[in-house]
Amino acid sequence: MTAEMNVIRVADCDASARRPWRDHSKSMTSYAFQRAELPLTGLAGLKQNWRQDAVAGFLVFLIALPLCLGIAMASGFPPQAGVITAIVGGLLVSRINGSFVTINGPAAGLIVVVLASVQDLGAGDAMAGYRYTLAAIVCASVLQTAMGLCRAGKLSAFFPSSAVHGMLAAIGIIIMSKQLHVMLGVKPDADTLFQTIAAIPASLRDMNPEVATIGGVGLLILIGWTLVTNRYVKMIPAPLVVVIVGMALGQYFDLDDEHIFLFLPDTAYLPHHEFTIGPKFLVAIPNNFLASFAFPDFTPIFSLVFWQQVFAICLVGSLETLLSAAAVDKLDPYKRTSDLNRDLAAVGLGNIVCGLIGGLPMIAEIVRSSANCTNGARTGWANFFHGAFLLLFVALFPKLIHEIPLASLAALLVFTGFRLASPSVFKKTLAIGWDQLGVFCITIVGVLATDLIIGVAIGVVAELVFHLYRSVNWSEVLRLRLEIEEKEPEVFHVRLGGAAFFANVLALKKDLALLPRGKTVVFDVSETSTIDHTVMEFLHHYCEDYERAGGAAELYGLDNHASKSSHPLAPRKRTAA
Repeated sequence: MTAEMNVIRVADCDASARRPWRDHSKSMTSYAFQRAELPLTGLAGLKQNWRQDAVAGFLVFLIALPLCLGIAMASGFPPQAGVITAIVGGLLVSRINGSFVTINGPAAGLIVVVLASVQDLGAGDAMAGYRYTLAAIVCASVLQTAMGLCRAGKLSAFFPSSAVHGMLAAIGIIIMSKQLHVMLGVKPDADTLFQTIAAIPASLRDMNPEVATIGGVGLLILIGWTLVTNRYVKMIPAPLVVVIVGMALGQYFDLDDEHIFLFLPDTAYLPHHEFTIGPKFLVAIPNNFLASFAFPDFTPIFSLVFWQQVFAICLVGSLETLLSAAAVDKLDPYKRTSDLNRDLAAVGLGNIVCGLIGGLPMIAEIVRSSANCTNGARTGWANFFHGAFLLLFVALFPKLIHEIPLASLAALLVFTGFRLASPSVFKKTLAIGWDQLGVFCITIVGVLATDLIIGVAIGVVAELVFHLYRSVNWSEVLRLRLEIEEKEPEVFHVRLGGAAFFANVLALKKDLALLPRGKTVVFDVSETSTIDHTVMEFLHHYCEDYERAGGAAELYGLDNHASKSSHPLAPRKRTAA
């Protein structure tokens, strides 16, 4: 998949032929000022910024603790496994990664693939499945580290944006369908995903009233927190409020002692009135943190199903890490750019450690990273402090963690799943174009009906079919005509021809990475036959990042292209002259 590239350097072209450029001196001046104010890194950065980073790390720790517990349990792992991962991400990965304000830890996006690994490898034995999955995590992490060292961070561009978002939405649907039963205090009689979804009405009918009250109140708090506008109230992490209220309700309902209670016994239309409540609805965690560690079992390493899980964990974890790390750069108040290859290698090394001691795989987590930026983090030491606070808490207060109701954690995950697959996500995709919504929905159905890897592959094929439907020539599918010329000193013209879409965007990304920073780059797409959403999105982000790094970037030639919708990044096709 290589591009036809012709680089021509013309240092002294005719001045009369030069295009008049807008004055970028103002933005360059502000950038130079911004660069001068960048926080220091390393030990010097710790000395300079420890107050701000410690406060941010503490607030992120308050958010991370309940999420780590909930994600681990939803993944079929012991609850402490999620905390182990966040500790490794904070104490180790924060010191070797290529980002600045990213928080590393377990994420909801990996719940589905890890749970599938536990079930498939364990074949009904949860503990065996857990240890076999730890082995799969180690192998997947070795591949992940190698990808980072081989500078494979750019591979994320190969996957169409709509297919990736469809994968995440499908993950959200799966999380909601599974955790809703936990939130209601009911274990459904279901073996498959579709049976689990179909059992939701029955769980609503048979819900445990006290457990459902804890989960329902937690969900209402999370929804209400999105409507709060007071900035002082917003500073309080919503997950922390959910956990505190859940613990208070747990004490009120006496979840520490197993007992039977009657619920509205005189109401004739209810199916039954007797319910059991007890410690099984609370988080179970060892009193000694050292007892939390577990070790991998590589017995199934020569089986096909083992390597299927290895590649699934590696693919989904790497994709989420790269996409999240790139997104966090846009939240960084100092507009620094992460080294995605180094970040991927660092996360891979961290995941090797997690797999060896009983933890979940980690990614660069977007929600906690956003909170990190909002709360004033300046350097990677905020991530370090977040891991340190988690270690201190689980080592000193394990009994307090045991008082957290499972329904509260389930409410957090149901809300997280809804955010991944909310109607607004479908609406935003539709705004780009009907074809993108088609790829998005096809990927969702593919993931739900098969698994993550096959589902994403179906989405990629669907995107390719839509491009062929737009009359893309077969000769242009794997080749992009690209010409880069330096017509003026420090002014680079990038002309694209043929079909520009996800299957050949890697060649474009590779050649643009060779351009020097701080110059002027002009994109001319007037000769392209089609441009898909993935390439439009890439060009948009490239121009943003290039200008943020002190250069100037322009895009023209879209006037003779018909857009599939009014969205600025919608796919486009050249109209007949």
